[in-house]
This record gives sequence, structure tokens and C-alpha cells, in this order.
Amino acid sequence: MQQVCIGDYGIVHICYVSPPAVAGIFPQDPALRMGSSLTATCTVSPERGLHANTMYWTMNGKRLPSSTYDLLSPNCLSVTLHHLNGSQQQSGDNLVCHSGDGHVLAGSCLYVGMPPEKPVNLTCWSRNTKDLSCKWTPGGRGETFIKTKYTLKYKLRWYGRERECEDYSTGQHYTCYIPRDLALFTPYEIWVEASNQLGTATSDVITLDILDVVTTDPPDNVHVSRVGELEDQLTVHWGSPPALKDFLFQAKYQIRYRLEDSTEWKVVDDVGNQTSCRLAGLRAGTVYFVQVRCNPVGIYGSRKAGIWSDWSHPSAASTPHSERLQSGSCEPKPGEQNSTLRRELKQFFGWVRKHAYGCSGMSIKLYDQWRVWLQKSHKTRNQVDKTDSNCYGIVVPSAGRLS
Repeated sequence: MQQVCIGDYGIVHICYVSPPAVAGIFPQDPALRMGSSLTATCTVSPERGLHANTMYWTMNGKRLPSSTYDLLSPNCLSVTLHHLNGSQQQSGDNLVCHSGDGHVLAGSCLYVGMPPEKPVNLTCWSRNTKDLSCKWTPGGRGETFIKTKYTLKYKLRWYGRERECEDYSTGQHYTCYIPRDLALFTPYEIWVEASNQLGTATSDVITLDILDVVTTDPPDNVHVSRVGELEDQLTVHWGSPPALKDFLFQAKYQIRYRLEDSTEWKVVDDVGNQTSCRLAGLRAGTVYFVQVRCNPVGIYGSRKAGIWSDWSHPSAASTPHSERLQSGSCEPKPGEQNSTLRRELKQFFGWVRKHAYGCSGMSIKLYDQWRVWLQKSHKTRNQVDKTDSNCYGIVVPSAGRLS
């Protein structure tokens, strides 16, 4: 029930009194924008025998200064809060009215925050053409300070009813998973709605066909190994993603690799659909970490590229040590390096004429044989002249689209 309270200067306030022997706070559990002010009243029934001038207020367990109080009547005490900050917890800040001996008379939750902004960066992908996962980013700074609900909605573009995603990830914020009952060869409209006690915002609507957003798990069984005695090369082999083995598609792959003591990756992006690749031009006696990822292209005739998978777990291997590097001699000057390259190219063409007579082209196997011969010749040369010990990599154009 209501009770009229006469405050200072004859100002009339409306105090809300709960049933006898029960105290109450008004307003109860309000939602307020950050920066706003609030005046709350605590009213107790006269039957309690309490006088309002003995009561006090706390916010989240901390006593509020008496300068913020206003005695409205013998059983009605108000408190005024200015320029409220965002709630310290999404469940609301606790505003509590106490009797003089510390007992709790009544409490209210204050929800102080901001309305949500338009969600952005909505993207979706499918693992097996039958499911769909989506993620998004809250708009603006993303912090509303009060509980905000995000709902992923979708429907067939030209017909069908609006539906809501139900499986929201507990381990990753702003994601939802639709496990089944999706149609193929028909576009979907998908969007996200954000709402809290202060407002609602809706993302842009994206339109997609499930077949155009298929991705895979990373390639498995990635192995990296040496190429015989070649000190500047490694071979990478991997398996096709098993999740899509029953679907008609053509995968393409990327490889990236880095030195053991480096964080910079070098990407080989033209591997194509083969499941092995030769890396050349590497440092001798060095550990390399290698990863592979997959993009399923043309699922059931889709004309759009798929979505790249995550990178596989790193695999590592080391190139053989170079006898020239172990000799301890200094690296030659650029002029000497060019002279060495010209001399070795002359040796190479001479070696090809001797060992590949009658062949129209040079195979990678023949190239490997020459590199082994070249390394052995360097070992012999180093015993005579240790000043010619520079090690440099040669990229092999025919070795699996290397970079």
C-alpha cells in the first residue's frame, strides 16, 4: 500500500509500505543507464517500532554515507545515488536497507549498464554439410555491465518459419551450434539479436548456402622427414581429412613452416590437391616446424571456395648438418659467392651431359642425385681449400610447387 510522506520544505513523497511487520524498498530491482541517478526509499511498517533516523543503507556490503540520506518520515528513509557506474556483477548491485542494529530490512538489485549495440562479424561454417556453427562479436566495446542475451536466429530465405539456435557454447562466448535438420541447395538467412533490460539490437542478416561454407578438420598424420643426404630439403606428407571422405570434393592445401627459434612462418600456398610436398632452400642442420591445413573446394559442385581448416599440430624435423658449415671457415664475400655459384652450375651441366645422355629433361630424382654428388665434391674440396665453404639453398621448381 502507499503512504504519503512529507519531506523537507513540504515536498510530498510517495512511500511504498509492504504488509505489516515487513519493510520494502522502492523502486524494486530497477534497470538504469550508466551515469544516471537514483533515489530509493526504504519504508517500514509502524508496527516494527523502528524510527527511520536509526536506519542506514549499504551498496554491495559497503555502507553509504549519511550525507546521501533524506529522512522523509519517521518510518521512511531515502538515499540518492548520483552518476552510477556499471554494475560490478551481471546479477546486479545489492542495495540494502538496515536497521540500526545491522539487521537487513529490505533489499533491491540495481542493474546499471548500457543497452547492447549491433552484433558484428557474424560468420558460419559446416563440418559435414549437415550441421552449422556460427560465431559473432558484440557490437561496440561489447561490455554492457548487465546480463545480455544473444539469440542466433535463422530461416530458409524464401519460405519456412523463423527458428532459434539452442546449443550455445559454454566454453566459447558468442557461438552457437545447429546440429541437424538443415536443407542443402537452398540459401538460409541468419542473424543475431542482442537484448537486455535496457534495449535490443540486431545484426546484419547474412545469406548462405550450407555447401558454400564447408570446412574440415586439419589434415591428419602429418610427417616431416629428410630427403636422403640433402642438407637443404625436407619432405612433408599428410593424410586427407577423414570427415569428408564420403563427399565429392577436391581439396587444396597450404603448408607453413618456421625455424625452431623463430615465430615467423613462411607459407607455401600453391600446393594444390596433392598430399605431399618438398621444401627446398632450407638451412642445413636446423630444426623446422611444419603445419598443414585444408580447404574443401567444389563440394557437390559448389562454385565458391570452402573455408580453410585450422592448422594441424606442428610436426618437426631437422635438416642434415653441412660439412661446409662444420669446417668453421668464414662465409665468402658476395663476389666470391657468385663465382662459386657459376662454377657449380658449370659442374652441374657437365654432370647432366655425362649422366643423363639422351634424356629430354631433368627429373627431380636426377636433381637429387646431382645434389648428393655436389655435396660429396664439396667435402673433398674442403679438404684442399677451406676458403670455399659458403652454403646456400637452391629452390627446386619441379619439387611440388615450392617456395
